[in-house]
Amino acid sequence: MRVAPKQFDVNNLRYTIRSAVEKDAKQLSEVRLQIDGETENFDREKGEAFMDESGFKQLIKEDTEASNNLFLVAEENDKIVGFLRGAGNKLKRTSHKVEFGIGILQAYWGFGIGKNLLKEFIHWADSNGIKKISLHVLETNEKAIKLYQNHGFEVEGVLKKDKLLSDGNYYSTIVMGRLNG
Repeated sequence: MRVAPKQFDVNNLRYTIRSAVEKDAKQLSEVRLQIDGETENFDREKGEAFMDESGFKQLIKEDTEASNNLFLVAEENDKIVGFLRGAGNKLKRTSHKVEFGIGILQAYWGFGIGKNLLKEFIHWADSNGIKKISLHVLETNEKAIKLYQNHGFEVEGVLKKDKLLSDGNYYSTIVMGRLNG
């Protein structure tokens, strides 16, 4: 699906949140690779499960055509600085829910981009009959956990010792969900 673009001005940074389009594919490939190298909050290390421009083009096409998928980008001066991708499925028993993930370039943390991407996504989900939104977040990502809780998400479970990080320790993944109706 697609949503109308929306502008934000936070801490003297003006950015737009809009639906991803095919021409974003090359930038999205580069941004995802960079984000994977800037944080350990994702499953991937830099370069793992690399998705190239054609892979993103296909993903954007599928997400645009699917009624329960949404791919948002945050853009500042024609540069993609973050994204949120939410995806559901066509299985009857689980078609009422979507799962999502957010990625923001580290240089753009602190400008409300994650919060505004999340708010736009929740609005879309609530407006389109999505009954449940779910996510996985690393236990050490306290800012994200607080953000999700402030927007109605609750902890549904913990996947213990789920990820091995660069310090050689295992960390848990928190499973969170938000119900609508």
